[in-house]
Amino acid sequence: MKKSILHLIMVLIWAAPALASHSLIMDKQHCQTPVDSTPAVLFRQFIPSIAEEFIGMSVESAGGPQQAGKTDNSWLFYSIYTGAATRAGLVYKAFMPVSLLLENTHSIEADDVQNGDLIVLKNNLAAMVYQVDPNRRMHFIYASKKRDAVTVFNSDNIVYHAYWLENFKGFFRLNKDLLAPAQSK
Repeated sequence: MKKSILHLIMVLIWAAPALASHSLIMDKQHCQTPVDSTPAVLFRQFIPSIAEEFIGMSVESAGGPQQAGKTDNSWLFYSIYTGAATRAGLVYKAFMPVSLLLENTHSIEADDVQNGDLIVLKNNLAAMVYQVDPNRRMHFIYASKKRDAVTVFNSDNIVYHAYWLENFKGFFRLNKDLLAPAQSK
């Protein structure tokens, strides 16, 4: 009897980490499965994977990532929005410098922030919220001229609190007319 209990305990000790990691994988997969698969929802779900492709890219004013391998904020946001729209069966309206892009957004509350929204400073510097994780931590991406690279940070980061919130203008979302259904061929 003692030998079988000891054997059972050893099996449980061995299997527990595997079962726990399997449970985490299942939970993660469950969270990523869209309940509502409308193009607008899919657009927001594709933003994180597309945004991550640009992390570390060099910064150059008016640089187009696909052509120059470098980017600025205008091209970075355009590329992310265009890629997510295409994957979701939508078309993103057009390239716009950040100043014009901001004219085509509307203010939202912090507790309503979603993937693809923008955090904007008083000087109109913007970063894209490329992912909001389940505990509501926001992950941001922008083309940092100071670092000469596409940079990411999150809302737990000291930079977020010491710089972004100190100079905060607001959170903004694209107006709906910037996205349209793709034409079928």
